[in-house]
Amino acid sequence: MVVDSDRLTVFTRRVLLALLLLTSGGTNSRADERTTELSAALAVPVVAEQQALEDVRRFTASRIPDVPVVNTVAEWNEYAAATRAAALDRVVFRGKAAEWKQAWTKVERLELIEGGPGYQIQKLRLEVLPDLWVPALLYIPKDLAGKVPVFLNVNGHDREGKAADYKQARCIHMARQGVLALNLEWFGMGQLATPGFAHGRMNQLDLCGTSGLAPFYLAMSRAIDFLVSLENADPERIGVAGLSGGGWQTILISSLDTRVTLCNPVAGYSSFKTRIDNFSDLGDSEQTPVDLGITADYAHLTALLAPRAALLTYNDKDNCCFASGHALDPLTRTAGPVYRLFDQESRFRSHVNSDPGNHNFLLDNRTALYRMIRDQWFGGDDSRFATNELSVTAEIKSSDVLHVSLPVPNNDFQTLARSLQKSLPATAPRPGDAAGVNQWRAAQRKQLAEVVHPIADTATAEEVRSSTVGDFSVVHWKLQIGNDWTVPVVEVSKGNPEKSALIISDAGRQSAADHVARLADAGFRVFAFDPFYFGELSIRERAYLWALMISTVGERPIGVQAGQLTSVAQWIKERTQPTELRVVTIGPRTGVIGLVAAALNPDLLRLVDEHGTLESLKTLIDDNYSFEQAPELFCFGLLEHTDISHLRDLIRP
Repeated sequence: MVVDSDRLTVFTRRVLLALLLLTSGGTNSRADERTTELSAALAVPVVAEQQALEDVRRFTASRIPDVPVVNTVAEWNEYAAATRAAALDRVVFRGKAAEWKQAWTKVERLELIEGGPGYQIQKLRLEVLPDLWVPALLYIPKDLAGKVPVFLNVNGHDREGKAADYKQARCIHMARQGVLALNLEWFGMGQLATPGFAHGRMNQLDLCGTSGLAPFYLAMSRAIDFLVSLENADPERIGVAGLSGGGWQTILISSLDTRVTLCNPVAGYSSFKTRIDNFSDLGDSEQTPVDLGITADYAHLTALLAPRAALLTYNDKDNCCFASGHALDPLTRTAGPVYRLFDQESRFRSHVNSDPGNHNFLLDNRTALYRMIRDQWFGGDDSRFATNELSVTAEIKSSDVLHVSLPVPNNDFQTLARSLQKSLPATAPRPGDAAGVNQWRAAQRKQLAEVVHPIADTATAEEVRSSTVGDFSVVHWKLQIGNDWTVPVVEVSKGNPEKSALIISDAGRQSAADHVARLADAGFRVFAFDPFYFGELSIRERAYLWALMISTVGERPIGVQAGQLTSVAQWIKERTQPTELRVVTIGPRTGVIGLVAAALNPDLLRLVDEHGTLESLKTLIDDNYSFEQAPELFCFGLLEHTDISHLRDLIRP
């Protein structure tokens, strides 16, 4: 029999190829199965179900200061002046905002329209910052004579903005009673409901080292500038009122700007201490600004109203936030003694609404405000300022009728941040000589630490369980870092490896199973770890609001996370004495956390393998990220002092 060698060769090749494919398929199948099993093992819980929430509550609560006890008016005045100055200098006007406040207030009067019986409406626009204009409506009494009160009406998170019917009703009644009432639009609402004015994007300014709170404050401050400039304005009678976010605006401006002589925040705030136990009260970016919590808690701000007239209004069945049952008492207990110190208890009132009792500034709450105005400014004489609000339904106007034209383009939070980032980071140039480079790096690390506030501490480990997955040994560890944080770590190894790797992932440790397996196969003892806010340490509800709480009490989320990573790495080093310790990051957020930790601790963390890290922090601004998308990356001043390339440079030997 003659065999065709060429045909045999072809056949053999086909058989071998088929066998190879079958073998490969089986190998891939087994590898996939192993990865799935490893992912399941990595996902097994290590810490208590609400561990991260309990830790962050305790961490933030311990840092909120109490209002000091003072015994004389002189002592209080000294304390109040110092607290206002600190809040304005260290919180409101940081960075470029210090220059913004020096600009002249510009107001352009536009169309004058008929309002209703007894008043007209003047359309206005105010330049809050250079090329950032806000619309407003001035309700003008027709029979205006002599000096009259002026009143700033602000609104909260209402999509109707300045056109909200209950806000129009308030302004109409005031004008009918002879008060000049200004209806100011709010960022992100009504006419300003654009992506660039979404409140979570004010943190783009924070990233650049400029207070994102400043535009909010300046809008109100410049509105008051305008009101007091009016010919008929009585500078001794300046009021502010608003619901919800408008209530927050009211307490902020009224506590820090002593030109305000009467205020009525409605369901707008509670003490930071109250929020620790009442999650409905946790506030957005503007309500929980960087470092306010260690400078002046809202209880402090309430006390700063003394001895001026103040009415605190809350609702007993509030379906949004700040229900009277928990929000009001801590504020009155704090501010009441200060009013008594001034012998001005009659100027400090509270009102609790029961009908309807939900989140509202409806007739009952408005009437309480009217009584306050009558009693404080008109001698209690109802004939001079009527508290009975007549129906204004026929005079409520649509948002189209109340629309105020604004310049195009008009700056917003993103465009302001884009302008700021052009000259950032403002770091000293790297020297050319080796000695100079070492000094430069030391200075950069010191500055980075001052920005991110790293919190590293000794980690104490408790073995929770051990198991095997295929040829992997798996050990679950619970690490207590200092007195503040408990974190989960899962150790995966084969045999007795000499090298160690520490993995963190944006999607949590269980998502890193493939990386863990490959590293373990390559001879690494692998530690998969979830820092605060990720994986097992994520918080189910209102998570980003807790990141804001960390920041307002003087710390930084990225400092907490980088500190945790450093603490875990130090524990690994002491426990395993590895010949190499490598950090592996998976995702844009943990990528920056890893770089920050390594940049601050290059002797401990010399090797960082990045997967998906941002190439620049400026991406957060260029792609218009909002705070809730990457809370730790919006660390105040981070881009002002560094960027991704600079962090990498601090790690290189």
